[in-house]
This record gives sequence, structure tokens and C-alpha cells, in this order.
Amino acid sequence: MDGSKKWIASLGGAIAVLCATVTAAAASGASKPLDLRRADPAPRSIDRQGISDLRMAARILDAHNRERDRLSLRPLKWNVHLEREAREWAHHLSRKGKLQHADGKTRNRTGENLWMGTAGHWPVETMVGMFIEEKQHYRHAHFPDISKTGNWADVGHYTQVVWRETKEVGCAVVSARGNDVLVCRYWPAGNVWGQKAF
Repeated sequence: MDGSKKWIASLGGAIAVLCATVTAAAASGASKPLDLRRADPAPRSIDRQGISDLRMAARILDAHNRERDRLSLRPLKWNVHLEREAREWAHHLSRKGKLQHADGKTRNRTGENLWMGTAGHWPVETMVGMFIEEKQHYRHAHFPDISKTGNWADVGHYTQVVWRETKEVGCAVVSARGNDVLVCRYWPAGNVWGQKAF
């Protein structure tokens, strides 16, 4: 497929995602539909406040769900409460200038994927794509024996993306100190001892 056809296919996929409706869990725990058809069509950039519009959330969700669909797994739903928690942690990490997972209590026992790179150089699809690229080392077995390298951390981002029992995701991207920081939170958490990813 040449570049123009790939671009048209990508545009078609983005339009399909924008026309889809995802469910978001409100902070109260009640579900409230997020209608992505009402997203502002004007392009926006990532800012210090985190994800700036519903289109960015739709792109991140689509990047996760394309891989899940490839494996015939149930698609994830967007959770605005997880997004808010992810944004708070992304701000914390951007001030520190380095990646560090939140402890289980801080993240309410949700799963977590982290990414950092030069600000403005990486589309969110590439950020999530780097989690998915870990599948080259994945071995379908019970956790923690899931990596061909012998180290489960080499595939832990990927397995969290495709963990069968995970139902919801919320992510935030924050730019500061010359870096973009992506934090994704997942519920329920993946990478559970003794279980298979899917």
C-alpha cells in the first residue's frame, strides 16, 4: 500500500473512531456515554493540562483496541476517572523528569503503562505502538513466564494492553521540561501472577 493509500486508510479509521461512542465512567462510578461525534473538529496540540480533546482520547483508545481486535479480544472502554488519575501522575512525572510507576495504593490497584519522549515529536499512536512492539518478545504462557528474554518486564506494557480481563483504560499526555509523558491506567489491572494474558 503506497503512502497516499495508507493516509486515506488512516483517515478513514480516524473518522470511524470519531463517529463511535465510547462509555466513560464518571468519578462517581456511574457510566456516562462520551459521544465522540461532538468532538471539536479544530486540531489541537497536547498542552500542560493533559489530553486537550476527545479526539486525542479516541486516538489513544483506537491504538489499544486495534491490537485487541487483532487478537479477537473485547475492546477497552474509555474511563474519564482513570484519565484524571493518569493526568495527575503524568504531571508528577513531568516535574520529576523521569519515569517511575506509582505504587499500587496510589493508583488504586489499577494497571499502569508509562512512556516519555521528546515533546512534540511522537504522535500518540506511536507512543502506544511502542507498548505493542514488545510483542516481539512475548511468549504465550502464565505470568511471569511470558517473555522470550526471561524478563517479564520486557513485555509487561504489551501484556497490559492485551490483558483479557482488562475492561477500561484512561490515559493522559502532559508536556513539560522538553518531554511528553504518557500515563495510561487500566482496570482491572493485568499482569496477574499465574494467569495468561489472553
